[in-house]
Amino acid sequence: MTGTTNTSIWVNYKNGCRNFCGNTLREGYCKNEQLDEIIITPTTKDKNDKPISPTDIVSSGIMTKNEWDICKKYSFLLFKYGQSIMSKKGLILVDTKYEFGKDKNGNILLIDEIHTPDSSRYWLKSSYNQRFKTNLEPENIDKDIIRKWIINNYDPYNLNIVINPPDSLIQETSDKYKQLFNIITSS
Repeated sequence: MTGTTNTSIWVNYKNGCRNFCGNTLREGYCKNEQLDEIIITPTTKDKNDKPISPTDIVSSGIMTKNEWDICKKYSFLLFKYGQSIMSKKGLILVDTKYEFGKDKNGNILLIDEIHTPDSSRYWLKSSYNQRFKTNLEPENIDKDIIRKWIINNYDPYNLNIVINPPDSLIQETSDKYKQLFNIITSS
């Protein structure tokens, strides 16, 4: 239950949404709390992404029911696999995005990167429980550091502005990416 953008589960939940992308959410969640179960929260891919439910995906003709079922199946499998691998490395794979497309023969393909710090949110497992209990943000190793800085300094939805993060933020992000690389590739 986290996120900072208009398409994130936390932003929508704190604003009263209890049916998010076709998923019914119980009352009483706190920010950064683990969900009761893994869910899929699809969004449209456009200038301004918007949350969408599986029912709306099928009824609008974006995908057939069979295509949705295939993407859903592989999203769950990939996420559970990623969580398992990362847990062994002392990380929590909190959330991620998967992008699917079709080739010229209509076969569904997984496209774009997966489980990178650009497409996923990672928290350090060793400090998560203590930080959650004391209402502190989890220690993260991903691009969220830049996203949070932008949200605090700019309107992230204004496409007419030039965003210039400070060199110190760029270095800190680079250091986090190197840290994640070292954790993931260590024996």
